[in-house]
Amino acid sequence: MKLVALVGSLRKDSFNLHLVETMEERYKDKFAIEYADIRSLPFYDQDQEDPMPEAAKKLHQQVAAADGVLIVTPEFNWSFSGVLKNALDWLSRGDRPMNNKPTLVAGVSPFMMGTLRAQQHLRDVLVSPGIAARTLPPGGNEILITFANEKFKDGRLVDENTLAFLDSIVDKFVNLVQGK
Repeated sequence: MKLVALVGSLRKDSFNLHLVETMEERYKDKFAIEYADIRSLPFYDQDQEDPMPEAAKKLHQQVAAADGVLIVTPEFNWSFSGVLKNALDWLSRGDRPMNNKPTLVAGVSPFMMGTLRAQQHLRDVLVSPGIAARTLPPGGNEILITFANEKFKDGRLVDENTLAFLDSIVDKFVNLVQGK
């Protein structure tokens, strides 16, 4: 199984990037992760949509070829990042490769609320007609990793309780991708 990861933080030492790296290592027997380069996307502009810029075409191809999408987002000003929104705007155009694509949402924060508000906004976008992604139902399936400074060490998630919860959600997501 192949997933494409959209990491909503561009920072080199991002906890959100470290979560994807942890998942890539921990679940290598379940899936492979390919990283989408959302940094290189131009700002969405309908005047540039046809023909679509190369970076946007590549993103469309990656998502279309993947069995599922992993979106990991920080919380900026009670929402998800602009760079992630821009990527989703590009994905909502043309062939709309997110349509019915199994999508797992996660987020990491050094604070108590995690990325709760960001994920709520993100879920609103993911169900929009242009995206129409398939996600695990809310209510216990949210990967909201709080107090990241205490749960990550040397760039990897090490908190055993959080890892056990992550394992259970990843298993549900794999079942969703496989149609179980």
